[in-house]
Amino acid sequence: MTVMKYNKFQLLDCSLRDGGYYTNWDFKDNIVENYISAMQDLPVDLLEIGYRSIPKKEYFGKYFYYPDFVINKIHKLNRNNKRLALMFNEKDTLPEHLDKLLSGLDGKISLIRLAVDPTKFERALKLGEAIKKRGFNITFNLMYMSKYYQDKSFLVKLKELNGLVEYQIAVDSYGGMLPQQVKELVENMKSNCDEKVGFHGHNNLELAFANTLSAIDAGCDVVDGTIMGMGRGAGNLKTELLLTHFASKGILDFDFNILSKLIELWTSLHKEHEWGTNLPYMVSGANSLPQKDVMEWVTQRFYSFNSIIRALNNQKIGEQDNIRLPIFKPTQYYKNIVIIGGGPNAINHADAIKSFIDKLENVCIVHASSKNAKSYEDVNCKQFFCLVGNEGHRLESVFNDLKSLTGQCVLPPYPRKMGTYLPEVIKEKSFELAEVNFTDQFMDAHTSLALQTALDLKAESIYIAGYDGYDSQTISAKERSLIAENEYIFQKAMSKANLVSITSTHYSLKTESVYSLIS
Repeated sequence: MTVMKYNKFQLLDCSLRDGGYYTNWDFKDNIVENYISAMQDLPVDLLEIGYRSIPKKEYFGKYFYYPDFVINKIHKLNRNNKRLALMFNEKDTLPEHLDKLLSGLDGKISLIRLAVDPTKFERALKLGEAIKKRGFNITFNLMYMSKYYQDKSFLVKLKELNGLVEYQIAVDSYGGMLPQQVKELVENMKSNCDEKVGFHGHNNLELAFANTLSAIDAGCDVVDGTIMGMGRGAGNLKTELLLTHFASKGILDFDFNILSKLIELWTSLHKEHEWGTNLPYMVSGANSLPQKDVMEWVTQRFYSFNSIIRALNNQKIGEQDNIRLPIFKPTQYYKNIVIIGGGPNAINHADAIKSFIDKLENVCIVHASSKNAKSYEDVNCKQFFCLVGNEGHRLESVFNDLKSLTGQCVLPPYPRKMGTYLPEVIKEKSFELAEVNFTDQFMDAHTSLALQTALDLKAESIYIAGYDGYDSQTISAKERSLIAENEYIFQKAMSKANLVSITSTHYSLKTESVYSLIS
């Protein structure tokens, strides 16, 4: 039986940095204060507290930029002088940015960690040397190691880190490595560079813990974790799991009450953001595919797992999309268009909505979602069905016999991020938009597809039903993101046509009751 060697190592917790991918680097003050306080009394050696970054156009919170007042506050809370680290994204950072980025950090931040793409290794060396000259210790966090762990052409470059870095950190960016591979990687890094080695594991295959133990067994000097595994995509090694494991072996000793209280705080974050692995993350990890897109698809968009896995498979084989269709070129135009969404109000008020449609001249229906389409199959007007991602499967489940489906199906422009599932029996009735040109964001969303279809049909008035929205007091982060997405899309479309919701909605749409319109 193999006996695990428990080599001395340091533990770095990067909850505020890696966890920020879920909170946009905004954490409530009480959470941060309790986190820093708890870490003072736990056997955690280093705290990576966030990024410091040059300005970007999109919104990121204070733990992404770390203004001086935030650094000073953390420094004061750090009563036991735990070593504090910040991360710089090498791809976004030039030597000329360093005067600003390093300003005010002396005596407060002892370690700058550089996130380095191995293909940019030489460029990163110049940045690292510039930071080192300013008196800061640095690490190279070398990403995508599942692709490089046996790459001798890369491994021999590591000798250039001698005398430059405090640690060379192996990052399993895709969360796809196996324990034996991690062992080989750590041994390879140690044999090619004299400096200490670290390991940062992701949990796509639920191997972050096993991989970290393998790294420690191979002589790793520092390992990363986060509270409850909170981190980008599928998340990371759970700090509390590693601590508990080594406490059970009599190697660590600490007050579990402190850890328990910290977990209680993080439980509320997990309830809101729901990080952790799932089938799409497992597929991306097993195939060493980036999880940036997966994280957006899973957390911010309502794509099915089938759609996400189809998109990942397209990435794996280098295919843009699996189906190309004729361009949607309407031969008839409609002054009035009713868009049917997937909310309950499209069902609850279907009789009134159909009565309203019967009163309109030159009218058609556009189904943003197929969810409620069955209730409108008897309406005597042209109907269009928007198919995004896995919507073809939903259409099959809604209608027992697609052969009798009238109307046309409309898909986003080629190539489609999510790939395409299209039932064979409706292929001849299916078309793809030439472009989505009324909005500069969310071009592949159901709402964008429906509105672009309506605009291509020359709609003057667009009536919307079944876009109920959500009660702002009870919504999840995913639902909040969907609301923001739809609000943006609606605002962009309002300059092109008159939009009116005819059922109750939480969206900022002009609203008229369908019942007033048929009275």
